[in-house]
Amino acid sequence: YAGHTTHPGPTASALADDVPAPSPRVQLNALQALCRQVFGVRLALIALGAPFALQNAADGAARYLVLTAAVTGFMASYAMLRDWERFGPLVLRHPALLGLDLLIGAVLLLTASPASPLGYAAACTPLLAGLLYGWRGAGVLTGCQLVVLLVAHRAWADALTSGASTLLVAGFCVAAGITGVTLRNLMFRFGAATTALAEANARLAVAGAVEAERARLARDLHDSLAKTLHGLALTADALAEGTGHLPPDVLRDRAVQVADAARRAAADSRDLLTGLRHDAADPTDPVDLAETLRTGLPPGIPLDAAAPLPPVPHAVAQHLLAIAAEAVENAHRHTTAPPRTALTTTGTALRLTVTDHGPGLPAGLTLQSASDTGHFGLVGMAERATAIGGALRVGPAGQTATGPGTEVRIDVPLAVLDAARSPGTRRSAPGEHLSGQNPPARPPD
Repeated sequence: YAGHTTHPGPTASALADDVPAPSPRVQLNALQALCRQVFGVRLALIALGAPFALQNAADGAARYLVLTAAVTGFMASYAMLRDWERFGPLVLRHPALLGLDLLIGAVLLLTASPASPLGYAAACTPLLAGLLYGWRGAGVLTGCQLVVLLVAHRAWADALTSGASTLLVAGFCVAAGITGVTLRNLMFRFGAATTALAEANARLAVAGAVEAERARLARDLHDSLAKTLHGLALTADALAEGTGHLPPDVLRDRAVQVADAARRAAADSRDLLTGLRHDAADPTDPVDLAETLRTGLPPGIPLDAAAPLPPVPHAVAQHLLAIAAEAVENAHRHTTAPPRTALTTTGTALRLTVTDHGPGLPAGLTLQSASDTGHFGLVGMAERATAIGGALRVGPAGQTATGPGTEVRIDVPLAVLDAARSPGTRRSAPGEHLSGQNPPARPPD
């Protein structure tokens, strides 16, 4: 922004306080690879240094003590390397176990001298303390390890030509402790960020699922219950207007029509509730789309089906049936001639076309304008087309005897149908679109 200087906030240092530890299970997963590698290195160093300790140990009880320490340290490292998931929680909960391991290593180090491979194995304890327990644990165990090194150096002062090797090992111990804590904090920060991202993605997924379900309910209500209730209201209005001057037989017939419409509304409501509780058919089961349209559309609607047609998953067939039924319903409101329905394949897509001979559509109609004016039929058709990976076009059908007519056409790629028939396969649905030439003008209800 011009004229303004932004000052970034303080960046957390690697030497800052310990990052709050997540749950023990998350800690085990985060530290698993590094701790196993450290125990693997320690296992190799003990195997290399144990002969030095046994060679220098006196006969009798001292040799047995050194042998016991070597076997115990070797087996402990092997157990942690092989079964971290089993023994890792114990070490996390009880830091004294790592302290006991330090004493076992001290017996070997005092016997083998700081110049042996066991001197470098001493750096593994501060590294593990930093990874597992943070600054406090690393400080305590690193200090104890330095004391053991000092005692071992004094015990071997006459045999060592200089203290450089001991000083080098001591430096390794301090650096290993700091490195362990730094890696621990970095992993926990990364784990916290990953957890936050997963939670955000989960919330977005839930919000998307809720929005998709709301859109589905809106489409189902519009395609069934709303239309039935609208017809019921019209019939009831006609009944009320004719109460004073129509014969009783006519009034009785209209009352029967109102009762029938009310029963249809109740049946539609039950169907919607049943659909909310469970789906009757597997959405990937293949069905005959032509037969589905013949049985689902009102009687008297011509259907031209080019053979052979590919099998269509049940869920896709239901969406296509709803789109065709909406187009047929709109045609009946504006023309007496029955619309024509056609099913063809274009080589790469399955095409469903509904053509009427009505007055056409007013200019300037868009999805947004249809939604703003309360005509949700076109919006529902576009959403259904998108849900099955198809492309919707609503536009003029060409000049006819009674008017320009309207054509509703949806193309579903054959590749999308093949993927939909495979359970567990997700589809990326392209967005719906309207014809850019002579956009739809009469809003389908």
